[in-house]
Amino acid sequence: MTTWAEFEQAEPRMAARGRDLFYRSGEGEGLLITASADQPPRAHPVNAAIIDGHLYTFVQGKSGKRKDLDEDGRYAFHCHVYPDAPTEFLVRGHVKEITDPATKQTIADQWFWTPDHSYPLYELLIEHALLGERPTPNDYPPIYSSWKPAQ
Repeated sequence: MTTWAEFEQAEPRMAARGRDLFYRSGEGEGLLITASADQPPRAHPVNAAIIDGHLYTFVQGKSGKRKDLDEDGRYAFHCHVYPDAPTEFLVRGHVKEITDPATKQTIADQWFWTPDHSYPLYELLIEHALLGERPTPNDYPPIYSSWKPAQ
């Protein structure tokens, strides 16, 4: 698993395009998909941010997504797809909860809204990235680029 910075170093064009898609509304947004051993996958709209070379998300403390992340740790994060520019970007992997209070506060200070103390912070570590480029809705199928870290 790699950090955003490691992904960016290995695949700069794909990472730059992914960053643009994360932030095209002005805030980092997308769908966080979580999994657990005994439930179907869940999809949750969330904010995410790339800060100091790491991809982060805060989640509600008493949510199903937190339960899934704590028990299983697998995730997929898919940027919202806009109908007029349907390029898509996805990363997936495992999460690491950030429990250091100073680090958590540093990230919270740069967040889009003010997370309270009950919101755990997770780093989304990347095992796979996928970019599907479609300049217009009429361009089909997408032109896919895929990346995985060297083993």
